Amino acid sequence: MIRFLQSENPFTKAIIATGIGVAILAMVVSFVPGIYDGLAGTPQGVYAVVHQRTLWGKVFGENTSIQSTEVNGLASSLAQRQGYPAQLAQFMAPQAQQILLAGAIEEQEAQRLGLTATDADVKYELQHGQLGQLFFPGGQFIGRDKYLDFVQKQIGYDTIEQFENKMRDQLTQRRLVEFVTADANVGDNAVREQLRQQGIKVKFDYAVISSADVSNAINPIDSDLQAYFNRNKAKYATAVAETRKIEYVTLDAASLPGGKPQVSDADLQAYYNAHKADYHVDQQVKIRHILIKSAQGADAKTDVAAKAKAQALHDQIVKGSDFAALAKANSDDPGSKDSGGELGYVKANGQMVKPFQDAAMGLKAGETSDLVRTNFGWHILQAEARDEAHDKPLAEVAPEIRPILEQQKSAAALTGFAQSLTAEAGKAGLTQAAAAHNLHVVTTDSITSAGPIAGLPEGAQVLQAAFAQKQGAAPAMAQAGAGQDLIFQAIDVVPAHAPAFADWKSHVLEDYRAEQAPQLLQGRLTKLAELAKQTGNLRTAASQLNIPILTSDLVGRDANVPQVGVMSGPASAVFDLPKSGITGGLNSGQSGAVLQVLDKQEPGPEEIAKGFAALRDQLVEKKKAELFGVYMGNLLDQYKQKGIIRVYEKPKTPGLPVGL
Repeated sequence: MIRFLQSENPFTKAIIATGIGVAILAMVVSFVPGIYDGLAGTPQGVYAVVHQRTLWGKVFGENTSIQSTEVNGLASSLAQRQGYPAQLAQFMAPQAQQILLAGAIEEQEAQRLGLTATDADVKYELQHGQLGQLFFPGGQFIGRDKYLDFVQKQIGYDTIEQFENKMRDQLTQRRLVEFVTADANVGDNAVREQLRQQGIKVKFDYAVISSADVSNAINPIDSDLQAYFNRNKAKYATAVAETRKIEYVTLDAASLPGGKPQVSDADLQAYYNAHKADYHVDQQVKIRHILIKSAQGADAKTDVAAKAKAQALHDQIVKGSDFAALAKANSDDPGSKDSGGELGYVKANGQMVKPFQDAAMGLKAGETSDLVRTNFGWHILQAEARDEAHDKPLAEVAPEIRPILEQQKSAAALTGFAQSLTAEAGKAGLTQAAAAHNLHVVTTDSITSAGPIAGLPEGAQVLQAAFAQKQGAAPAMAQAGAGQDLIFQAIDVVPAHAPAFADWKSHVLEDYRAEQAPQLLQGRLTKLAELAKQTGNLRTAASQLNIPILTSDLVGRDANVPQVGVMSGPASAVFDLPKSGITGGLNSGQSGAVLQVLDKQEPGPEEIAKGFAALRDQLVEKKKAELFGVYMGNLLDQYKQKGIIRVYEKPKTPGLPVGL
């Protein structure tokens, strides 16, 4: 070996140099996390890259890139599923990032362990899995066109390749989960015990003490309240809300100098020309139909019988029978049957299945179609009326256009007048400016920012603007509802301030009681529970303390008992007690209770056996989820520690949207 290393042969030197180079590169990659990514700079639009776990794979293997658009798209989808508004999607980004990183790691791990699904696996799943009856009814493929139509319209993928790639990913993940959780198991005794616990039912006496009752019993003397008020001066520093008086003048179309603007014929023509598309009527046919059901894929005998029935009805219609009467008596379409098959107008806009639409659009008024086959069965169509595509003339739509233009002209004129009057009021004062135009100034009483403003039902915007205005500021504009502008000025501003004790005494009493009540409630509950356990009888203890007693029905953990609440909450403690057992004080904050078991029934062997298989499956799935969660958590930590994950976009902490 020494001689080999000392060789002058150029080929030998090249081998040695290459080996040393690879070793050095491997050391650098291993000990400096993420350096390999830095060689190529920061990829545009990439959130993160996940390398293969092996050293060779880290340097030369295929990487999984997570695009920023993927993160944003998943975040929006998560927000939508949870009913959040679109502007909150940014708050779902961290969750979306973790999901996508986990998916990339799952992909890498499945590949490393040889668990990646193949095209053959996907084909087998499509034919024999949950979707098998859709794509291979009776073992026969529905055909590529119908397959693509289903993938696009029912599942939402643009191409078959996208759908099958997604299915391959899901199969791969399923294999990885099964590999990791193969040993997941739950013992029979554990299943039986949980079934026993779930099936226990109890009947009990209960005494309830409400926080309100405790609060009302707290009656401090004035000196105690005064002392509480003095100790909490900071709390009451701005207890009396700021008040303002507001002067305002309202303007509407009747206030306009020169009166309401008029709409000319030229105005109507100009609007019509600019919005002609709004008055276009597409070709449409008013249709009624009869449906004889024969679902796609029905056996030949069923389909032949349905077609024969439809043909018989068609023959009657051709001979003059009443279409509507036949539809009411025979149609299988519940949505139109009772109205004689009436569907209204049909257009060539794809809202009807294509064979139906094509047949409908080909009919003239009064014509009846031949039999039409769709996925739903056999149809007979009759056209009641037909409108060819056309533009409604101006004379027909002028009554619709005129009020639109009147509103637009009035709004523009009103805004202009309000701006002019606001500028005038800034110079001469609101009262003088209003008088010059025969307008009346209204002055409110002192009001808070919550209003209301008397005589102004839609005053929220005015209040917001008025309380943002500095004292002494010039008059300003605001809207006070549709078709109504307002010019206002805030006067007599009284800032928020601390009240005098005498004026705020009732509020101080409420606060004092709220502070004292929780401790007193817990004290009364403890006393009741201790006395009940000493006497062995809750009724006796409750009677001594003058607390009403109630009795429940025989209930399980899913019950909701009046004044106690859901039995899966604090009251669930009663299920662990023997007959005659007494709980401690169960405090929910707003009220508390003590319970004593009167009767207790446990599920029998038959009831346990009935739910055994289903619960065991649930518990095993839960166990698998826990095991796989731990496995993925450990993998994520390992990938991060070894620099296998490279994040290019650092997480941002978004600010809360205004108003939330």
